[in-house]
Amino acid sequence: MKAETLTQKQLAVQPYSKGRRIKNCLMSAVSNPYNLIVIVSLLLLTYFIVIPLLEMIKTTFNLAESDVRRVPGVAVGDFTLYYWKRLLNSTISRKMLFEPITHSLTIAIFVSILSISLGSCIAWLMVRSDLPGKKFFSLAVIVPYMLPSWCKSMAWITVFKNERIGGSKGFLNYLGVVTPDWLAYGPFAIIAVLTLHYYAYSYLLVSASLRSVNSELEEMGEIAGAGKLKILRKITFPLVLPAILSSFILTFSKSMGTFGVPAFLGMKVNYYTISTMLYNSIKQRQTNIGFALSLILIGIAAINIYINQKAIGTRKSFATIGGKGGRSTLISLGKGRPIIVICLFVFIGFAVTMPLFILLIQTFMLKLGDFGISNLTLHYWIGESNPLIFAGEPGVFKNPQFFLYIKNTLLLVVFSSLIATIVGQILGYITSRGRGRLSGRLIEQMVFIPYLIPSIAFGAIYLSMFAVRRTISILGYDITLVPALYGTFILLVLISVVKNLPFSCRAGTANMMQIGVELEEAAMIEGASFGKRFMKIVLSLSKNGFMSGFMLIFISIMKELDLIVILMTPQMSTLPYMAYSYASGGFDQLSNVVAVIMFIIVFSVYFLANKLTNADISKGFGG
Repeated sequence: MKAETLTQKQLAVQPYSKGRRIKNCLMSAVSNPYNLIVIVSLLLLTYFIVIPLLEMIKTTFNLAESDVRRVPGVAVGDFTLYYWKRLLNSTISRKMLFEPITHSLTIAIFVSILSISLGSCIAWLMVRSDLPGKKFFSLAVIVPYMLPSWCKSMAWITVFKNERIGGSKGFLNYLGVVTPDWLAYGPFAIIAVLTLHYYAYSYLLVSASLRSVNSELEEMGEIAGAGKLKILRKITFPLVLPAILSSFILTFSKSMGTFGVPAFLGMKVNYYTISTMLYNSIKQRQTNIGFALSLILIGIAAINIYINQKAIGTRKSFATIGGKGGRSTLISLGKGRPIIVICLFVFIGFAVTMPLFILLIQTFMLKLGDFGISNLTLHYWIGESNPLIFAGEPGVFKNPQFFLYIKNTLLLVVFSSLIATIVGQILGYITSRGRGRLSGRLIEQMVFIPYLIPSIAFGAIYLSMFAVRRTISILGYDITLVPALYGTFILLVLISVVKNLPFSCRAGTANMMQIGVELEEAAMIEGASFGKRFMKIVLSLSKNGFMSGFMLIFISIMKELDLIVILMTPQMSTLPYMAYSYASGGFDQLSNVVAVIMFIIVFSVYFLANKLTNADISKGFGG
């Protein structure tokens, strides 16, 4: 009683004020390890994602030194609308913006419709039907994801080009078939190549969604007398609609921002897209115009996502996560099964085997356009320098730069993939455990920003940010805010990690969603610390998903060109850049050798990871 009276007196002297309550809440928040991780994550995401985006916006309103003469009365760095007026309302607007953006929208819409239709059908066959040979088909259909899209464009040119534009004969032209210009170059060729590349995204997303859906609803429809088409239309399609719409976001945005394929198949016939125009602007040091084009691309992507969210009424993301379904009963294909198998083999032969075979056979051709046996050679693989062949360029394995580039590439993909996957697991933990909190939702939105920014523009932002050391002076001491990283390995790793955060975070979230919070709660009751719970429970149970996420990022970075093309230096170049440099110089056979080597590396690593750790990149999309 005395103690109770004393407590009341103490409370009367020191009331539990609002300030004290705020102080206790802050102390509790700061001392919570989860909150500390959230705070650090938000600070880093702001520094590496939000600030570059704001820097891009700011640049479009600041006058560059090269344009001072064109804008009288305005000094360097002053606010101006000159670049937006030049882009939107000038004599060059049609050529610089309106025509390229029309071309890009046309390509993106057709590629999205075709690739989603193709990928979704293959996904249904793999997951829901009694299709034979699924083990083979499931590996074969994702091979296009392992090969850079611009490699397929080179294979396309080899088959369909003619002497009028290509200089040398294509395969069909060699056989006497006269191919029209529109088939070899331009929108049709770009749409065809991108469709055969991006269908893999739709396949991975939709198959992951189908695996998570219980088949009991379809069985009930079948019992009720509904036919296969009606079940697909009324039951299966609505269930996987979020994944289909999410794959539309992914495919549409990728098609709008891709550079390699439009560059190879469009620029020779003056068919420019907004991405090739953006690249030309940045290469010509018209960075302000290039960033303005990037913001237009970002705006289109944001509108696309907004419409998507209105359609499915869920969060902004490019994948959907659902609980694992129960049993899944396969649907019989009936008499049509042999025909479907034959069609799949034909498709794989055309979309997978033929591009690889063409790239490979072209590496042994001394002169392009001559497909005879007498024209075969190993020069482009192991040949010494010969002044009569490609101005003395040696074979790839005789080029000392090749070994430097392959070392750079392997170090880049391993370090970047490892860091991105670890960061993705941590961010995935925050978003999965913080679904009802502002912090979880905020981080989920922030990590998606790099996906909206075109890769070339993202590279340009980081180039301008880290080209020189930036400091602030405090009490006479210079404190570095931004170090000078241009030309360093660190910058390549940094930009590769940040750009792939949407994928790594999605893979991490998909991984963490499979780990019930009950296990952590039980460990907490037993007195286990946050660090011990995270290491012993969360990371231990996420090992398989970790490897799947690692492979997803590994493949993406291995074939990356757009992101790092303007960051390359002679000592810090990669295999994709080497292949692109060869192709740009007209050394197609040498470029194909590098492309084949890249594919062998990616396929071998994925095959071994799949066999040894059961890694599956579809799990990185939420499967």
